[in-house]
Amino acid sequence: VEGGLERAGKSKKLSTSAPPSSDSAVFLRQAEQQAAKNPVGGGSAGGAGGKGRGPGRDEPSPFILRSAAIAAAGALAVVALVDPEEYSSSNILVRRHPSDIFDKRGYPKRPVPTRCEQIQRLKQEEEFDLLIIGGGATGTGMAADAATRGLKTAVVEANDFASGTSSRSTKLAHGGVRYLEKAFKNFDYSQLHLVFEALSERKRLLRNAPHLSRQLPIMTPCYHFWEVPYFWAGMKVYDTLAGRQGLTWSRYLTPYEAVRQFPTLRTENVHEGTLKGSIVYYDGQFNDARLCLLLACTAAEEGAAVANYTEVVGLLKDEDTGRVRGAKCRDKLTGRTFEVRARQVVNACGPFSDAVRQMSDPEARALVAPSSGVHITLPDYYSVEGYGMIVPKTRDGRVVFLLPWEGHTIAGTTDSESEITFNPRPSEKDIRFILEAIEDYLSVKVRREDVSSAWSGIRPLISNPDSANTSELVRDHLIMTDRNGLVTICGGKWTTYRLMAEQGVDRAIEEGKLSPKGACRTPSLKVVGGDGYHLGLHTEIAQEYVVPHRPGAIDTRVAKHLTAAYGDRARVVTRIAEDQGLGHRLARGHPQLEAEVAYAARYEYCTGVEDFLARRTRLAFLDARAAEQALPRVVAILGKELKWGWFRRRKELAQGKEMLKTFSQGTTA
Repeated sequence: VEGGLERAGKSKKLSTSAPPSSDSAVFLRQAEQQAAKNPVGGGSAGGAGGKGRGPGRDEPSPFILRSAAIAAAGALAVVALVDPEEYSSSNILVRRHPSDIFDKRGYPKRPVPTRCEQIQRLKQEEEFDLLIIGGGATGTGMAADAATRGLKTAVVEANDFASGTSSRSTKLAHGGVRYLEKAFKNFDYSQLHLVFEALSERKRLLRNAPHLSRQLPIMTPCYHFWEVPYFWAGMKVYDTLAGRQGLTWSRYLTPYEAVRQFPTLRTENVHEGTLKGSIVYYDGQFNDARLCLLLACTAAEEGAAVANYTEVVGLLKDEDTGRVRGAKCRDKLTGRTFEVRARQVVNACGPFSDAVRQMSDPEARALVAPSSGVHITLPDYYSVEGYGMIVPKTRDGRVVFLLPWEGHTIAGTTDSESEITFNPRPSEKDIRFILEAIEDYLSVKVRREDVSSAWSGIRPLISNPDSANTSELVRDHLIMTDRNGLVTICGGKWTTYRLMAEQGVDRAIEEGKLSPKGACRTPSLKVVGGDGYHLGLHTEIAQEYVVPHRPGAIDTRVAKHLTAAYGDRARVVTRIAEDQGLGHRLARGHPQLEAEVAYAARYEYCTGVEDFLARRTRLAFLDARAAEQALPRVVAILGKELKWGWFRRRKELAQGKEMLKTFSQGTTA
């Protein structure tokens, strides 16, 4: 394979084995040497951990604690290398002032081009600098990066933006405490480096999408005395590795304080013992699907041609050199095909990356090892609004999170091998597994009928023939160039999407000999809606909005929902509600407004009811029954905005009901 396999865009070959020596001094010296070369965001030494040498959760080891303390001291040296000016608030890039965004009526002065206009541009443009195949987190992140560097950029997605894995995550921007534990237990530097990268990117994600994200304290309950120092030391290492990119420092809570903060926490665990306290650490939480969507919109505002429901059915090659120079695409809404030419093509299709690679080279070996992750949604009383909880080890050794999200509670995830499919569904077995895992830690009665929604996502892990199961694979990413010049980027995790995108664009520039007008700007680039956002914005929205269908002020919950989903564009949603009388809620007990449907159709490339219920809003993920209640009204408003006929409206209604069944019913597999 031309160019070889590379992790993180560096020249080191992909390794499929752990560091050769199990001696702690050799391991730490290797980590220090690599960190000195690449303190925060560079290449990875690669490698996936073997089976753990350290003790299990029931066998505390002083050696692990000593290793953690040594690593913490070494990490201080790494932190000292980080330039504080790089992350100062004065370097935040404000793309446009609000007065440049909105007209006097409150509508966008220069809205993004419509999907029809984008398709027309894809057909008419003689040649793009960069064509990105895939509209998930990495693909849209690359589009925003490349467009802000001045490259003529196009991105096509076979379905909707974030329709795959990018909308089905745990919604955490995190370094990965379990990867840190694996790094020390298995002396695996690749796991440690992944934590370094993720912690450096975590705060950037929170800062660049302030309305879509927040800090979240996460509680680790301890039911054995030895767990208190064990988890405390581990979280302090986690904090220290983050350095100036850290959030709030972790701390210990007594049993009384833990229950006061998390009232549904069990004080006695049948399998573990009585509560000895909790360690609280901080990570980030964000709205994954909307971040992906707004990255696509940001790219469009910066001049990129972006198109969902545009499937690549073949690759175009130079007749003389055999190099990939574009793609043959099919508009799935009209059935028409057309060609898009580009100087460089990038494959960012996540779990489907191998299918695109085999269009270029039928003999290309498989890279992706798909892993299924299932989550369920429960009522809000299962958790606390301001706290999450991690079950550090289930009965079979996996990790489960219990997190507050959008007025509900989500729990997950599983980690098991999976087939690659466009519409993965959770199995009833996985749903039961999650319920049983959290039941041991909660005083509330855990019931299957409380599950209001369930979903499954496929992680595109990089395959390793030496790993016994997908839970042992490293979540690092890989960038490679095949012999026909196609650049493929896959693997990784949501938290590091920006770094992956930057390194992917760097590789594309190198391979395609492109000439960008400037350097990468995404470390401080806010997405659409972020420029005018501040924590008190919901109060302004509440005071300015005139409810069209009744006297009185807007509900505070609705105002907070609008600003959390749309940022400064919440004003556009309320303006539509006022002007067109679309101020009613779509479903009882939920804050989503009718005006959001019209906004999504006009400004967010929404083409159907699934796009709206699952990704423009998250109603399908939160409450499948409420989404079905809202379905007829969503069809009516979208039909008016998109000029649907009777037949199309009936088709969308039927498809919406079928789609919601995948969230409300687990499979029997």
